[in-house]
Amino acid sequence: MSRHPGQGSPALIAANNHENGQTEMIRVVVDAMGGDYAPREIVRGAVEAARQPNIEVILVGQREAVEKELSGCDLDGARISTCWAEETVSMDEDPVRAIRRKPNSSIAVGIKLVKSSHSSAFVSGGSTGAVAAAALLILGKKKGISRPALGIVFTSPSGPVLFLDVGANPDCRPQHLVQFAEMGNVYMKRIFSISEPRIGLLSNGEEETKGDKLTRATYQLLAKGGLNFLGNVEGHDLPRGKADVVVTDGFTGNVVIKLSEGLGEVFAELSKQAVDNNPIFREAEKRILNYTALGGAFLLGVKGNVIITHGRSDAAAIKQAVRIAEQMVRQRVTEAIGH
Repeated sequence: MSRHPGQGSPALIAANNHENGQTEMIRVVVDAMGGDYAPREIVRGAVEAARQPNIEVILVGQREAVEKELSGCDLDGARISTCWAEETVSMDEDPVRAIRRKPNSSIAVGIKLVKSSHSSAFVSGGSTGAVAAAALLILGKKKGISRPALGIVFTSPSGPVLFLDVGANPDCRPQHLVQFAEMGNVYMKRIFSISEPRIGLLSNGEEETKGDKLTRATYQLLAKGGLNFLGNVEGHDLPRGKADVVVTDGFTGNVVIKLSEGLGEVFAELSKQAVDNNPIFREAEKRILNYTALGGAFLLGVKGNVIITHGRSDAAAIKQAVRIAEQMVRQRVTEAIGH
């Protein structure tokens, strides 16, 4: 890895902070080649993130492209280094095949840095399937976890709501959804200090008998478990914050999230036409779903901290994703999941 002028070694920075009683430095790898606006917006977001206290960023990607973008950035105060990976994974490639055939892709190299403990987390806006596949193949699953799940946290009037799975597992069994609930329970306890997170199961009605075969079977398992299970929740309950954690299969979750994104974008456009920059409209937009404010989805259940950002993420979204990664590392979310 190369470093930019004025930067000390990552190990030395962390050691000095520890000796001085300061918060430990967290090192996050950012995939410079992942996303619709890569590498420009990714690099800019990474530089901004690297100016935050106790965060260091490693940019991984193609040397010529990354250096070109860095040359146009003000690096003063940014703790940032680089690691070269000349291959990329396109969105239309088969995820598993691409990771196996391209060991020098920015996704594979970045996750290997987490595996080797050179970094504590990985952030990418590349192919969701490829990032998830690399995490499974390189990092592996936590013991006791059958299926890792993608989760996002959005704002409701009553507080944060964690929704999972939003795309990692289109086909699920009841026990998988139970594990999603258990992982979500850990996340909300660790990150938001909610002592007994309220767990909801997404369905088409509140009654126990509502839902498809998967939902009804999952209901029975959750009802017998040790979590604070509220029962079924409906789609309109998500933005209202009826539950702290809402679980569903990855197919349904992905459809819900993309619908919410579309509504958020339409609302944003209408609000601009109505009253430009009105703070009430801006806040309402965030409450629907704003991927810049969210930062990204996190993959729970693998042996490492992995954040997958929206493909259209700008610099602000990348900066937020790095902050989410830092929170997961500091609160030891991954360590608390599984056995």
